[in-house]
Amino acid sequence: MVNTKINLCGITIDNPIIPASGCFGYGKEFSEFYDINMLGTFSFKGTTKEPRFGNPTPRIAETPSGMINSVGLQNPGVDTVISRELKEMPKYFNKKVMANISGFSQEEYVYCVERISREDQVGWVEVNISCPNVHGGGMSFGVNPDSAYEITKAVKEISLKPVIIKLSPNVTDIAAIAKACESAGADGISLINTVLSMRIDIAKRKPVLANTFGGLSGSCVLPIALRMVYQVYNAVKIPIIGMGGVTTAKDVIEMMMAGATAVQVGAANLVNPYACKEIIEELPIIMEKYKINSLEEIIGGAH
Repeated sequence: MVNTKINLCGITIDNPIIPASGCFGYGKEFSEFYDINMLGTFSFKGTTKEPRFGNPTPRIAETPSGMINSVGLQNPGVDTVISRELKEMPKYFNKKVMANISGFSQEEYVYCVERISREDQVGWVEVNISCPNVHGGGMSFGVNPDSAYEITKAVKEISLKPVIIKLSPNVTDIAAIAKACESAGADGISLINTVLSMRIDIAKRKPVLANTFGGLSGSCVLPIALRMVYQVYNAVKIPIIGMGGVTTAKDVIEMMMAGATAVQVGAANLVNPYACKEIIEELPIIMEKYKINSLEEIIGGAH
């Protein structure tokens, strides 16, 4: 009998499969398709201090082997997430959930993390540092080690739960940024977020997305994600959650061999609502095929 359990920042979960933030809502809709308690956990929709309607439409563009989104962190705000979504969640999910937090200033990150980390349902806080710094000229917090360090340090000081920093791939040296987060006390690293991309409507002679650029996800980004997870594994000692283009159990094994402890599944959920269920069911079969007794034994196995 194979062992799919892994330990993520001190919490043991049944398997490493985690639906990614923004692709699973708060889990309620997916719970109508299957029992989502079979998941390791899930990362809920990116949450900010204030409610956000998001970017203007159109904000989704299709592309071969993937999609580009510019949704713009549409969410009801952290206080509503706590009072409504987290109160409702135990009716359909009885495990710890991963809370995904975003912000546009250090104060916003601290405000959200301080509040969400108090919640018993929350097991980990995943902090997305791909947002523009409104007090720093609009550049993303995650594009340089210094700003990544400062945000990580600030949220670690007040968080009651393990902090996992989610990194952008739109940088020159992702390993240096991961090391800065680790130095600031991060308990784990998530990567990659979406890759900056665009499409053009040749009939209208203008970009498809109202926001011009968006984030590319889907199976086309898997090789990029694997490369970055591999690089970061060589740079840090803390757990890595790998994501980007994962659609099969074989992809999960690849990601873990690159260095991931757990694996998030994003765009695949939007194509097939049973994607994570099917991966979890397929995982023991693939493990037996490749003579893998325990998933924890293959983490970083390709190094």
